[in-house]
Amino acid sequence: MKKTKSEFARCSRKDKCFLLCGYLLLGIFVVAIVIPMIYIVVASFIDPSTLQNKGITLDFSKWTLTAYERVMSNKQIWIGFKNAIVYSVLFTVISVGVTMLAAYPMSLPDFKGKAFFNTLFIITMFFGGGLIPTYLLISNLGLLDTMWAVILPGAFSVWNMIIARTYYQGVPPELKEAASVDGASEITFFFRILLPVCTPVIAVLVLWQFVAMWNSYFDAMIYLNDTAKQPLQLVLRSILIQNQPEAGMVSDIQSTAERAQLAELLKYATIIISSLPLLVMYPFFQKYFDSGIMVGSVKG
Repeated sequence: MKKTKSEFARCSRKDKCFLLCGYLLLGIFVVAIVIPMIYIVVASFIDPSTLQNKGITLDFSKWTLTAYERVMSNKQIWIGFKNAIVYSVLFTVISVGVTMLAAYPMSLPDFKGKAFFNTLFIITMFFGGGLIPTYLLISNLGLLDTMWAVILPGAFSVWNMIIARTYYQGVPPELKEAASVDGASEITFFFRILLPVCTPVIAVLVLWQFVAMWNSYFDAMIYLNDTAKQPLQLVLRSILIQNQPEAGMVSDIQSTAERAQLAELLKYATIIISSLPLLVMYPFFQKYFDSGIMVGSVKG
């Protein structure tokens, strides 16, 4: 029985060198991501004094759940976690809804004013009003210290609209012709026929927008003053950057050195807890990710 050559074996020498270099760079990139992740996960379980003096160890007698117990028992962590979920879900629903609605008329070849609106959208991708005018606008609208100050300003993304528009343009026009013959209106065609076909690109946009809002903290830091409205990212920022864990997490520790050690350990545990929703969410959207990105990027 004759053996068939693999695809790599059939490549030319230059192509092989190019692929090997690509695999090498990809491997380095993966290692650079995986090693810190493993370090953070393991370090979050190690006793603070052992982590401070000896670093990472596989001696399970030196492992502890102290950091997770203190993080999980802290009220502000749960408030921030709830706020982050509410903000991310509302932002994703509003953003994806507005993006899909705006992209549809922009995908129609006979839409009057298409060039004008396209130019207007493109300009906003490169130029903005700046922080102070934006803050004054949010203040004049009465949105300061409300969740809408975090959700509404960035709800529409021109880049996402272009991706959705390109996906629409790849849908066979026969679908709309058949719907028109059956007497379907534009609204009926959009919601009952077009959107179900666009599940891959919708899933990609949902993942992008949810992750973007979940990781965002700057707008909340600028516009929110009430700690009861702050998302988890601000709590995480105070622990990671300002090195200021919530008082209840370390209040019973007397030694300054022990407090510093526990504060260091709390950083790792908080990172793990704040990353869990994204780790749980991604596998459900992975099957749509490649198709949604590729289809929206090939057709011009």
